[in-house]
Amino acid sequence: MVQSVTLRRPDDFHLHLRDDAMLRTVLPYSVRQFGRAVVMPNLKPPVTTVAAARAYRERILQALPSGSTFEPLMTCYLCDGTDPAEISAGFEGHVFTAAKLYPAGATTHSEYGVTAIDKIAKVLDVMQKLGMPLLIHGESTDPGIDVFDKEAVFLDRTLKPLLEMFPALKVVLEHITTEQAANFVDADTSGRLAATITPQHLLFNRNAMFTGGLRPHYYCLPVLKREQDRTALRRVATSGSRSFFLGTDSAPHERGTKEAACGCAGIFSAPTALEAYLSVFDEEHALERFEAFASESGRLFYDLPPNEGTVTLTRERNDAPRSVALGDGKSIETFMGDGELSWRLVDHSST
Repeated sequence: MVQSVTLRRPDDFHLHLRDDAMLRTVLPYSVRQFGRAVVMPNLKPPVTTVAAARAYRERILQALPSGSTFEPLMTCYLCDGTDPAEISAGFEGHVFTAAKLYPAGATTHSEYGVTAIDKIAKVLDVMQKLGMPLLIHGESTDPGIDVFDKEAVFLDRTLKPLLEMFPALKVVLEHITTEQAANFVDADTSGRLAATITPQHLLFNRNAMFTGGLRPHYYCLPVLKREQDRTALRRVATSGSRSFFLGTDSAPHERGTKEAACGCAGIFSAPTALEAYLSVFDEEHALERFEAFASESGRLFYDLPPNEGTVTLTRERNDAPRSVALGDGKSIETFMGDGELSWRLVDHSST
């Protein structure tokens, strides 16, 4: 039995850092594991301009632990009125790494999002000419669609036509959750379509939200799906395919806003993310493919150089805390904390 795994320092291609005190609290957990992260722009107000992205990046850099080489990769929040010139200036000026499409009303802070693809057609045309990736929260917002079918419907009604309309556009279907999405991305041979997968969607199905009562800390969007979906995600994640890579979607919320009459969607996985992913590859007898998923496939899709340094994990009880203090008596619940994982990050060399 393998007792230790060392891999090139990985990247997180889908991360929520929030802002202010929350940013300062959660950032060190990602920095400890990852060399870079694609930072989501859904603040309030959202990051919609080059100036806002520069300012947010500076706040992140100011919050970094001393000596850190962590690089935040900034994204632009697309709105119906997004100016194509702003997108072009941000990408060519090395401020925007990608742009994020939130269907209006689909998830946390998506109320400013896109109401119809034709509203941003000029933006998408500019992006495909630039080679700038489009990151998509792929769920239908049609209120008549069952919550467990929103992703599959989005593939048919929105993603397929979008890919046909913009044949050179690079697209990442974020945090996929269904067998349909896994098969759709896996079948693509163009090299311009990829997907991120979260640790929670690999480890749990929707039963986790209801076992012994309503479990708000397993509630995220897109929601956990059926067991056949989880199995399909594990298959493609551990297959070695370059089309699938690590994106935690770590999304911290203060405990009180999760344990509420109308609780927030989001799982704070940053403290245990790499160990959680590795446990899946271990269970699937695919440890030799973990480095490709965590450290190679994403950076190749984004045309990024390999990170310097390595991380090492050993097979032992993980001592990550069950919760992280936020101050003023508030806290954030940690995904798979308090000894639930049997892998632990023990070394993270930056050179």
